[in-house]
Amino acid sequence: MQEDKNLKINVNDLFFALDIGTRNVVGIVGRKNEDNFDVIDHEIIEHPDRAMYDGQIHDINKVSEVVKKVKRRLEERLGVELKYVSIAAAGRALKTKRVKVEMNIDSTVEIEKRIINSLELEGIQKAQEEISQDEKNKSSYYCVGHTVVNYYLDNSPITNPRGHKGNKLEGDIIATFLPHIVVDSLYTVVHRANLEVISLTLEPIAAINICIPQKFRLLNLTLVDIGAGTSDIAITKDGAVVAYGMVSIAGDEITEALSKSLLLDFVTAEKLKIQLNIKHEHTFSDIVGMSYNMTTDEILDKIDDSIKNLANKISETIVEFNGKKPSAVFCIGGGSQIPRLTEYIALNLDIPKERVVIKGSEALENINFEKEKLIGPEYITPIGIGCISSNADEEDFLQIMVNKTPIRLFNSKELSISDALVLVGFNPRKLIGKKGKDLIYYFNGKKEKKLGCYGESAKIYINGELGSLDTKLKNKDVIEIEEAVNGEDAKVYIEDLIKLYNIDEYKYDILINDELVSSNYEVRENDYIELRRKNSDETEIETIEEINEKTIDLNKKEGYNSNKYITVKVNGEDIDIKKKNRDVIFVDIFDYIEFDRTKVKGTLILKLNGRKANYTDILRNNDVIEVYWE
Repeated sequence: MQEDKNLKINVNDLFFALDIGTRNVVGIVGRKNEDNFDVIDHEIIEHPDRAMYDGQIHDINKVSEVVKKVKRRLEERLGVELKYVSIAAAGRALKTKRVKVEMNIDSTVEIEKRIINSLELEGIQKAQEEISQDEKNKSSYYCVGHTVVNYYLDNSPITNPRGHKGNKLEGDIIATFLPHIVVDSLYTVVHRANLEVISLTLEPIAAINICIPQKFRLLNLTLVDIGAGTSDIAITKDGAVVAYGMVSIAGDEITEALSKSLLLDFVTAEKLKIQLNIKHEHTFSDIVGMSYNMTTDEILDKIDDSIKNLANKISETIVEFNGKKPSAVFCIGGGSQIPRLTEYIALNLDIPKERVVIKGSEALENINFEKEKLIGPEYITPIGIGCISSNADEEDFLQIMVNKTPIRLFNSKELSISDALVLVGFNPRKLIGKKGKDLIYYFNGKKEKKLGCYGESAKIYINGELGSLDTKLKNKDVIEIEEAVNGEDAKVYIEDLIKLYNIDEYKYDILINDELVSSNYEVRENDYIELRRKNSDETEIETIEEINEKTIDLNKKEGYNSNKYITVKVNGEDIDIKKKNRDVIFVDIFDYIEFDRTKVKGTLILKLNGRKANYTDILRNNDVIEVYWE
């Protein structure tokens, strides 16, 4: 244990955080103090040249040298050796894809959560595949968040499909991924500085952690980190960070506008931009030596179109990823301080300007500075990285086993079994058993239908216990998936019809499409079945009703009507339904009536004895049933 008696610093109590940015590296050393985070010291060093582009490391050696300098200066002032560090992957390194997926579903069954989850899982995998195809190096990716923008049921938008019925379910899904290479390069840089990573998060998560505490995340809020090259967006609702986005322009767009409009070099334009939020009047010279004295408003008027363009791009991306305008927007990063920008964002989103605010580190709750304060929105992220590491009680990566395949999940959010299935490429279509095909045939002129069997859904086990796609994961969990089993197609053999209708084989020949067949013939789709009297040249055919009457009359004598049949009234007509080795349920009536549920003609109304019915309601003798489109 190392200790500086003057500063009373115990190295074991310290948390060292690094924000490795495009322009500079910021190091924060702090410690936990009950519910507060005390910033003890900090160091900021700019990159000597372009070793990073848009938040991604391009020259590992150069970035490592800057990290070493930051570490060394902090160690010298604090009198301790820093061995462990917390880092974050840049939000601008995230890859985002919007996809649309569809799934044909059984219109006779209510849509359950497992069907919705399967659709979303398929969307995430599709997005992952498309991103991999876009990238030349085919890098692997971690899914760090996704959100459903819209659901569609039978081509109509629907807020929540759960409990509804239809033939086709679609989803508009935005999924965000972190390239594996970004994580690897960060680890390499800190290892070369003799540091060990104890916490890895995403910059938007680090920022949101202290800007938008968990207690506020039930609200639909947006965080925008406006840096130099990109503006990174994170969105919260329903208690979680649900989406990430990125706009490929930011503060440099305004600097370049100043440079072109006022004929300034980039460095002078950058300094002038920073002063626009501080001073009212500005004196400067252009590249030909002419001197100017202008007010802030005069300068802003010259670059107003560029500010509006940046605000438009940010607003459009927020609405694209959120599906609607948010309740409020928090802006951080150096670029957020550009005058007029927040007002234009509020105007574009049609929300009060008071709800688009710049959040500076000086306004953070539960943050204390023992040295000089870090003031400004550009220091939110490094402080957030430190706070997350001080509160971290989980691993950065979870080691999970899926069907005996080991995988490694980046622990950037509350992970569930569905996240693990994405990484192993499990086909979501294997989660839901399809219903077997129905069989349509004609018997003595009447259309008949036998339903296919219902499939069996996949069974998901976690550590030997039944789970679901929503089950939360922890390190070392073992997942086993038993794939769904599809239902068998409907099958009918002539011998089945002989037994069903008590056909006298000595009296009748059975013809399929005018051809004589034996009792073991399997009926095919749209087969036309006829009964013809033997030893007769005439095609004297008894109707199915006549056969039914004979069959029922015959069996009534044996007292089987109450044991093997129930009689219900459907839309005013008496229907005799044969009992099975289970209760007769509402959906069974569709085997006995002409009613096409596949062609939607409005809202399907099902009533049993005057009340709303479900497909699984048990039917009893003399029940009154209504089925119609409204």
